[in-house]
Amino acid sequence: MVNAAVVNQLKQAMSKEAVRLGFCEIGFASAEDDPVRAQRLHDWLEAGHHGSMGWMEERADVRQGPSSMWPEAKSVIALGMSYAPDHDPLALEGVGDRARISVYAQGRDYHDVVKKALKALARWLVSAAKEAGLEEPQLKVFVDTAPVMEKPLGQAAGIGWQGKHSNLVSREHGSWMFLGAIYTTVPFAPDIAEEDHCGSCDACHAACPTDAFPAPYQVDARRCISYLTIEHKGPIPHEFRRPMGNRIYGCDDCLAVCPWNKFADTAARHKSFAARTELVEPELAELLQLDDAAFRTMFSGSPIKRIGRNRFVRNCLIAAGNSQTPSLEPLVSELCADPDPVVAEAAEWALGELTAKP
Repeated sequence: MVNAAVVNQLKQAMSKEAVRLGFCEIGFASAEDDPVRAQRLHDWLEAGHHGSMGWMEERADVRQGPSSMWPEAKSVIALGMSYAPDHDPLALEGVGDRARISVYAQGRDYHDVVKKALKALARWLVSAAKEAGLEEPQLKVFVDTAPVMEKPLGQAAGIGWQGKHSNLVSREHGSWMFLGAIYTTVPFAPDIAEEDHCGSCDACHAACPTDAFPAPYQVDARRCISYLTIEHKGPIPHEFRRPMGNRIYGCDDCLAVCPWNKFADTAARHKSFAARTELVEPELAELLQLDDAAFRTMFSGSPIKRIGRNRFVRNCLIAAGNSQTPSLEPLVSELCADPDPVVAEAAEWALGELTAKP
């Protein structure tokens, strides 16, 4: 029989350790599957809103809940790490010769930073449990790459709620949080789930350039600029090219307009996520000239590196076509002969936009 008082003391000490390691939020939830969350996932997949992200459908059976993935798990520890920006994410709207990169990708790759902190916290938990006289816990850590529904688990653990844009929102840290989770065999008492505080606000939906929200709390990835610029591998559908504007990696619009962000304090931001100066207002002319080697060098240690040079330059060409900047024409014209057919097609489209008569 596990001593509940000892487990509760361990929970309190773990919360303090999480803050020391750079997390701004920590909460605890049961590892039992929630049939409501599972049904929402299946409905979303059935509607095809995941687009070409087939990996979400292939592992839906384990993604639907912690127990489905790991039956031995007793608790989920949900954690948030702040990347609150100290500049306006919307400041470059309509600035033709500049590109817009999502705030989360302007610093170090969150996969590496968050996973390192999660592993350190997991090691601490094993050591602290042993010192407390508990059986050595088993655990698994997750950051975005496993079939784990971090956002609804985060709400169940009380660290925030899923807003109408489907992302987690914290009353203290707004929309700017990376999420991680630890599944463990330690039976921590669950915290109180966070309530929805969106009210009648629909600022996120009104701000979306591509109408990617079919209903509150639902996103159709096939229409989302973040999906189109990061996950989508083929040509960008024509209906979304002009609405993309100068967004070349992700989109912050629905997050940036959330009123809860006024409470987000950059003092809580993890130091690794301070923006690299060259990624805050990058020049399209420089980005269009990147070959594979230069791309890899420029984005070493960045999540942007994951999409590869060709997809990245494709995105930059769409931005160039929207730029109304004639000086970009020679660079765009040269890319019409790019060996990658998707890049070449995007260049032809962009050149047509730049040379079109008013």
